[in-house]
Amino acid sequence: MHVMGGGDVGGAKTHIMNMVTGLAERNEVMLLSFRAGPFADEARERGIDVRVIERHNPFRAARAMRDLVDEFRPDIIHCHGGRANLMGAMVRRSRRVPIVTTVHSDYKLDYLGNPFKQHTFGAANAVALRFLDFYQPVADRMARTLIERGFDPERIVKIYNGMDFARPTGEFDRAAYLRENYGVEIAEGDVLCGIAARLTAVKDIATTVRAFAEALKEAPQLRLFIAGEGEDEEMLRKLCIQLGVAARVTFCGWVSPVEPFFRAMDINLLSSVSETFPYSILEGVCAGCATICSDVGGMPELIDTGENGYIFPIGDYKQLARYMARLANDAALRHTFAEALYQKASRDFSKDKMCERQEANYRHLLARFHRPKDERESIVICGAYGRGNAGDDAILEAIVQEMRALDPGRTICVMSRRPKETRLVYRTNAMYTFNVFAVLRRFRKAALYINGGGTLMQDVTSTRSIWYYCYTLRAAKRLGCKVMMYGCGIGPINRAGNRKMAAKTIDTSVDRITLRDENSRQELERMGVTRPDIRVSADPTIILDPAPYEIVSLALEQSGIDPEGNYIGFGLRNWKGLDAALPAIAAAADYAYEKYGLTPVFVPIEFPSDLTPAERVGALLHCPWHAVRTRQPIEVTIGILARMKTVVGIRLHSLMFSAGQGVPVVGMSYDIKVDSFLKYIGSSTCLQLRTATAEELCRMIDKCQSGALDEEVRRNARLLREREHENVRGAATLLGLNYEKKDEETA
Repeated sequence: MHVMGGGDVGGAKTHIMNMVTGLAERNEVMLLSFRAGPFADEARERGIDVRVIERHNPFRAARAMRDLVDEFRPDIIHCHGGRANLMGAMVRRSRRVPIVTTVHSDYKLDYLGNPFKQHTFGAANAVALRFLDFYQPVADRMARTLIERGFDPERIVKIYNGMDFARPTGEFDRAAYLRENYGVEIAEGDVLCGIAARLTAVKDIATTVRAFAEALKEAPQLRLFIAGEGEDEEMLRKLCIQLGVAARVTFCGWVSPVEPFFRAMDINLLSSVSETFPYSILEGVCAGCATICSDVGGMPELIDTGENGYIFPIGDYKQLARYMARLANDAALRHTFAEALYQKASRDFSKDKMCERQEANYRHLLARFHRPKDERESIVICGAYGRGNAGDDAILEAIVQEMRALDPGRTICVMSRRPKETRLVYRTNAMYTFNVFAVLRRFRKAALYINGGGTLMQDVTSTRSIWYYCYTLRAAKRLGCKVMMYGCGIGPINRAGNRKMAAKTIDTSVDRITLRDENSRQELERMGVTRPDIRVSADPTIILDPAPYEIVSLALEQSGIDPEGNYIGFGLRNWKGLDAALPAIAAAADYAYEKYGLTPVFVPIEFPSDLTPAERVGALLHCPWHAVRTRQPIEVTIGILARMKTVVGIRLHSLMFSAGQGVPVVGMSYDIKVDSFLKYIGSSTCLQLRTATAEELCRMIDKCQSGALDEEVRRNARLLREREHENVRGAATLLGLNYEKKDEETA
């Protein structure tokens, strides 16, 4: 059952109509509207079972809706908009049917510019949303907004807008269309920009007008057509007069149908301050327009700036003007962008694809809703998370990715130092690592407790941490969880008391252990740990793929690094022995530049602390050098390291990320875990940080650049990925799932 207010217009109307008509082809669908009118009539004409409840009293309307629910007996109720959300929240209390709402826009901005509606209808919608079961934003950015406002990440599923991308056919005389409909005569060579939106504050059309006035200085052939109505119209007309562009701007009023409008345009514009996944952009794509839009909603997921369109910062009319002028003066670029964006949009954002995703979402939500309340289904993950270390963050991302692939229906909760950030980034539940009471409550409902990866069982950095991690292992086991140490390292554990305590805890409380190197297995053996099922695997991060080529290139450019250059990467960290090694590292970097033309690039794994040793080495260099000076997503960091010809690393994960991508590495070991990893992959390019010399480093760089290690490096990358499967196989075993069958299906 789809429920809507009935007065929906623009993108929301298009989305609902496309959704219900597409779903009705394979499902029984009822559309409930709280207003009679064109929307309900059109849906009825398309063969949809439409019911209308025209009652202003919300309690009577809710009673009528409950009667229809009892008659239709829907598996799921799907709401659209504030009125529907309010009715859904009222019905939810007495009917055990899952209720999902599509979040078409930021509910706090829906009535921007109208304080009365904002504090009445807007406030009622904001309250009603909190009482629904699931949320379906139409863009990832809207999902982030919901999570930031405290909505449960596990109850949010995305759905992208979709439409029929069949291109318009037949001859089209745009000059005649504009003359007959808007009384406008266009000249040969005019380049037409169009924007179709409500003339309200949230659409920020004033930015478009200001940009147009600026762009005219470089591209006087531009014309602007504004399609829409709203309270800002008078202000916008005055602005056009004030800027001296009124003769080149046409206000078209409400345009229906919109297809010929976009067919008449060369460039489609959007300058909103808030959107989710606007249909006006997709409609312009279908009509063959080049696209420029503000950085809102899901637009970055559709448009790759410089590849198939342009995205500009919200309110930045000067950047918008530069893009408008560039496209106005380059017809070939307009055509290239329009065709590339059409190919991407028609492939990934079609109406059929949207309906497929919607049905998959329904299956997921129904399974989640009907799980027995007392079922132990969740997975709790503990590690050194939420501290800004890219290596630890990569471990968490890999484990979450594998657990979701293993069983998408299970909820995940992460113990993190920054639970708000973790919820936002990984879309899981999260709790503060040392909130013992919250941790114990989670253990009582969890099926599996994952400790790892990384090297949590060590006392070099802290004795308190190993005692706490051992406490969580014992508590999880005592409270009924299956317990797994996942793709981890062991040691060094130096204190006798810590070794005895850790050995006893692991032996009695852990069901399965997967280790990222052979040395860790030998360490457990020396500690006398024999009861758990112990397997040697690989670090979970090996499964992570780099970001797309264009995204990595953009990140490099933003750091002032030519994406097409030749580089040697350095992954440094502050540690004892670094001071003495700095001259040797600098000499080796200069050597790589002089002999092989490799410019040093310092890639931080823990940001920003890793920039300090980078600056110290940089001060000693005689050659040019670069550093990645902004925090990057994990996939981008991996992608940057994958561009290097060789990577010299102190940071373990700089070596792991690089080796996993088939890049030859030189390890400068400060800890047994670095030695263990390089020994595990059979690498011969390792030296000790404390005793490193420039001659040794240069010799190892020679070895990496000679090509003699190429086959070994490729073999190691394949080996690590194959062995990593042991991690997820162990989790599947403890959860009673058949991982081998999933392997076959994937293959």
